[in-house]
Amino acid sequence: MKNRLSFLLFPLFLSSLALAQRPLTEDDYYRLITIPMPEAVQLEVGGMAVLPDGRLGVSTRRGEVWLISNPYMKGSRQPQFKRFAYGLHEPLGLAYHKGALYATQRGELTKMIDTDGDDEANEYQSIVKWPLSGNYHEYSYGPLFLPDGDMMITLNLDWIGYGASLAKWRGWMLKVNEKGELKPYATGLRSPSSFRQLRDGSIFYTENQGDWVGSGRMTHLELGDFAGNPAGLRWSSEPGSPIKLKPEDVPSTGKPMHEVAKTVKGLKVPAIWFPHTLMGISTSDILEDTTANRFGPFDGQLFVGDQGHSKVMRVFLEKVDGEYQGACFPFRSGFQSGILRMAWGLDGSMFVGQTSRGWAATGKDPFGVQRLVWTGQTPFEMKAIRSMPDGFEVEFTLPVDKKTASDLASYSLNSFTYKYHRIYGSPVEDARPVPIRGVVVSDNGLKVRIVADTVLREGYVHEVKAEGLKSAAGLSLLHNTGYYTLNHIAPGTKLTIAAPVKHNHGDMAMASTKTEPPVSGAKGKSAAGAKRVTEQPADWTNGPDQVITIGTVPGLKFDKTQVEVKAGSRIRWVFNNNDDMLHNCVIVKPATANAVGDAALRLNLNGSKMQYVPVTPNVLFHTNLLQPESSESLYFVAPATPGDYQFVCTFPGHSSLMQGVMKVVK
Repeated sequence: MKNRLSFLLFPLFLSSLALAQRPLTEDDYYRLITIPMPEAVQLEVGGMAVLPDGRLGVSTRRGEVWLISNPYMKGSRQPQFKRFAYGLHEPLGLAYHKGALYATQRGELTKMIDTDGDDEANEYQSIVKWPLSGNYHEYSYGPLFLPDGDMMITLNLDWIGYGASLAKWRGWMLKVNEKGELKPYATGLRSPSSFRQLRDGSIFYTENQGDWVGSGRMTHLELGDFAGNPAGLRWSSEPGSPIKLKPEDVPSTGKPMHEVAKTVKGLKVPAIWFPHTLMGISTSDILEDTTANRFGPFDGQLFVGDQGHSKVMRVFLEKVDGEYQGACFPFRSGFQSGILRMAWGLDGSMFVGQTSRGWAATGKDPFGVQRLVWTGQTPFEMKAIRSMPDGFEVEFTLPVDKKTASDLASYSLNSFTYKYHRIYGSPVEDARPVPIRGVVVSDNGLKVRIVADTVLREGYVHEVKAEGLKSAAGLSLLHNTGYYTLNHIAPGTKLTIAAPVKHNHGDMAMASTKTEPPVSGAKGKSAAGAKRVTEQPADWTNGPDQVITIGTVPGLKFDKTQVEVKAGSRIRWVFNNNDDMLHNCVIVKPATANAVGDAALRLNLNGSKMQYVPVTPNVLFHTNLLQPESSESLYFVAPATPGDYQFVCTFPGHSSLMQGVMKVVK
C-alpha cells in the first residue's frame, strides 16, 4: 500500500516541482473560465445582474435580455440560455430589484416584469424618459439602486468633434424614483459607463480619456459635484440643478486639474488616476470586494475593468483630510473581449461581461462572458500603498525578504501629472524622479515605509516600483508597480533618518528600446533619415508622384487595409483621423507591425512625449499622434525594394487591430 501511495503522489510532486521552477503567472492565482454560448446568441454585454437564485441576467447591445441558468457550470457543465426580453435600444445597464429587471436604454429607464412565471417579460413599464438628439454617442447607463429604492442613472455626452450636451441632462448623473421623478445630482461627466455605491454609502464613477480628461480616472461623486467636463453645465440653470457653474467659468489653460480646482469652486478632482496606456485605455465597471475573502486577500478593495485592454485593475482607497485617494495596480489580463460589466457570483467568483463591436479591444473575440475564480493561492503583491507625511507605506500580501526589502536599489519613485484642457487626452506632464532617503521594514515583514528625500507634490500621480523586491519565500512580485494619486499628504510624524543616501535610480523607467524623441516634422526638405517630413520638399518641383489618403473608421480600423505604391516614387501620405479618439499612422518594414506596436507599449511614461513611436530601424515614416478629426500629411520616397510593408497605429491597445499593407511594386 505504501509503494502504491508513493506511485500516486509522484506525479503531484513533479507538478509542484515544475511550478516552483517556473515564474508564476496571473493564471496560477486567478483562473479564467469561459461560459460557452449557443451559436445563435450574440451576447454583446451591455449590463449584467446576478439574481437571488444564482442565474445571471445579461442585457445586450442588440437590445435583448438573457437569463443564463447554471452559469457556474456545475453538474453537466452546460449553462442554459433563455431570452427574457427584446426590442430594447442598446441597454447599457441592468439591475434586479424586488422580482423585476430594470434596464437603461438610450432614452428610457424600463422595468421588465414576468407576470406568469415563464421567464419571459410580458410587461414593460417606462419609469422615465429623457430627450434624444439622435447623436450616435448618446449612451445611457444604469440603473444603480440605492438603499431607499431610488435609482441613479448617467447620460453620456454627444460627440460632434468634441464632447457636447445636445439634449437635456447629457453629461449628468441623475436620481430617479419609482414614480419617474427625475432630479439632477452631479455633472462634468463625459463617458460615465460605470458607477457604484460602496458599503460606506459613497458613490464613485469611472471616466474614459477624452476632451477635458487627460487619462482614465475614478471620482467620488456627491450631490452638486462638477467632475470636470463643462459641456453638461449647459443645463446648470435649469430648475432643480444643484450646480451653478457655467461652461464659461471653466478655463482651458492646460494647468493640472488639481491647480485649477483651487479657483473653480465645485470642481472635484479624481480619487484615482489610471495612467493612460500604463494601466489601461478605457476604464469601465467598478466592483467592490464584498466576498469575505472568497476572492483572495483584497476584501474591501475595488476592481475596475478596462474595455480597451481587456483587463481588470485593482484599487486601494484611503481617506486623507476627509477626501478619498489611493493607488491602482494591475490585476488580471487576458480576457477574451473588451470588459464592460462585472458582478459577483453567489460563490464569490467574478462574472465578467464583455463586448468589442465599435469600440474594439485587445481581446480578439467580439463578445463573451467569463468567470474569474481564485485558486486559493495568495499572490505576492503590493496589497496597499498609503500616504505618509514623508513618503509612502507599502503593505504586502506576504512577508518580504528583509535583505532585498532593505535595499534602496529595490525601489524607485516617480511623479507626474496631466493637463486639464478641452483637448482630447493629455501627454504625461512634468514627470520627475523622486529620490529616496531610506526605507524601514516592519518587524513582521508585511510593510515597508519608503521615505522620500524631497517633499512630495500634491495633486500628482506617484509611480511606486519595487522591481528588486523578493518575498521571504523567494518570489518576485506578481505586479511590481502601483500608481498612487496624492491629493493630500497624510499628517503624522516623519521618520528621522540620519543622512541622505546616494541614489542611483536615474530618470524615469525607460523602455527596452531607445527613448530619444522621434525626428520632428522636417519642413520643406528631404532630410536624410527624416521619418516625419510634413511639408513638400523644395526639390519636388513637379509635386508627388502619388497621393495616398488613409482615414479611420469605428472599431480601431483604418478605412483602407491595402494600398499600392511604386518603388522609389515620391509619396504624399495623408492621414485623416476621423475617429473620436487619438491615433497615429506609422509605416514600418514588412512583418514588423506587431513588434513595433509592442515596443510602443514598453515606452511607459515616455510614450506620450514620443508620440508612441519607438526608436527602431523598423519604423520608416510616421505621423505624430493626432487629435480626433484632425489630419497630417507626410512626404517620403517609397522604399526601393518591393515588398509588403505595413502601416499601423502604435497607440497602445490599437496596434494589434489597426494595421494595413503598403504594397511596394516595381
